[in-house]
Amino acid sequence: MTDLTNAPEYTVSDLARALKRTVETEYGHVRVRGELGRVTIPKSGHMYLDLKDAEAVIDGVMWKGSVSALSFRPEEGLEVIVEGRLSTFPGRSKYQIIIERMEPAGAGALMALLEERKRKLAAEGLFAPERKAAIPYLPRVVGVVTSPTGAVIRDILHRLDDRFPVHVLIWPVLVQGEGAAAQIAAGIEGFNAIAPGGPVPRPDVLIVARGGGSVEDLWAFNEEIVVRAAAASQIPLISAVGHETDTTLIDFASDRRAPTPTGAAEMAVPVRRELMERIEGARGRLSAALLRTVERKGSDLRSASRGLPRPESLLGDARQRLDYAHEALVRGLTLGIERRRGTLERLAVQLRPLALKREIAERRQRLVQAGERMRAAKLRRLGDDGRRLAALTSTLEALSYHNVLKRGYAIIEDGKGALVRSAGDLAPGDAVTLRLHDGERAAAIAGGVAPPRKDKPASKPKSTKTASTQQGSLF
Repeated sequence: MTDLTNAPEYTVSDLARALKRTVETEYGHVRVRGELGRVTIPKSGHMYLDLKDAEAVIDGVMWKGSVSALSFRPEEGLEVIVEGRLSTFPGRSKYQIIIERMEPAGAGALMALLEERKRKLAAEGLFAPERKAAIPYLPRVVGVVTSPTGAVIRDILHRLDDRFPVHVLIWPVLVQGEGAAAQIAAGIEGFNAIAPGGPVPRPDVLIVARGGGSVEDLWAFNEEIVVRAAAASQIPLISAVGHETDTTLIDFASDRRAPTPTGAAEMAVPVRRELMERIEGARGRLSAALLRTVERKGSDLRSASRGLPRPESLLGDARQRLDYAHEALVRGLTLGIERRRGTLERLAVQLRPLALKREIAERRQRLVQAGERMRAAKLRRLGDDGRRLAALTSTLEALSYHNVLKRGYAIIEDGKGALVRSAGDLAPGDAVTLRLHDGERAAAIAGGVAPPRKDKPASKPKSTKTASTQQGSLF
């Protein structure tokens, strides 16, 4: 059957391209309000998202150039207004909105997101008062994280120079737009990473500063990465973002909040002139107190000296006691010497040199006689031991098997070196060793002669040849 319809036939690609042209022509520019659903930013930098309300969902895509121009970070649940154009993606047979601009749907949406994030971070303890460190009274180095251009850094430097000139390190960052939050967090972490005592001085206090602006302009200081970096800082940190009425989440995580960047400089260092005046006043009070103390101690010393005896009287008594002790010592030494001399004289009378000489001679004679007796006893003992040794040697030689071997006997060992004790231990052809008194000879057992039995005397062999002559063989 032939199809007579005149409807044109499309390929799938033709139909997809036609639909794409129609959608883009009809909806070349749209403005849509909705809530962000899934938000994804891959490495390419493009952003893919869902835009939804209570009844429908539409896919959205925002190219990298438009994403970098955003003043806030889109997050799921944020209500926004987007502008762009509708298009289709033929590869998936779906339509989507190509977003060129995006803004929060009023300040209320951003504030709601801010409050939700604030509650989340507060629940983690990042804003707890016990985490906050004290600002050092007189820092040597001040680190500033801010934009290197603009009035903020000039105001801070000017105020520090007026109050108390110190060494200032600046970490230049973006304070608004895409990438600002990451740079601010990196600046805080970078200052904390400086090792003490290195070539670059480590700051004693940090200032994170930015001028005033709208909620969208200050949004980088509400990002989690910045708040967490401020809370984790080991260096005391002062936040000075916006004007006094502006509040960002970094203010809650910092150790101190300054109403303005100039106020942060005032918190960081004291006034040098006031400090010098305080030091001068303290010096004057200390000098006066020291003079008063010296005068009071002098008066106390003079009062105490009036109650003390004169030095001459104290020394006179001691000198007199020393003289008495000297006289007593001389008398005691003299008496002691006289007493010892008398004792020595009595002992000298008792000593008799002739008697001592006779006693020494007698003792020497007894010693000589004892030595002679000992020598004679030693010789007798050696003679007895020699005779016993000779007798034992003679007995040992008589019992030695070497003497037996000299009388014509021999020791027979088998091939394993074992002693042969019986003829039954050998068989014809076995190799043996004959051990004589003057050496050894190898031999072999000749065949044809059976060993005698124990129960019957062995008969004489018929052959007269009983021993082999090869290699000294026996039997």
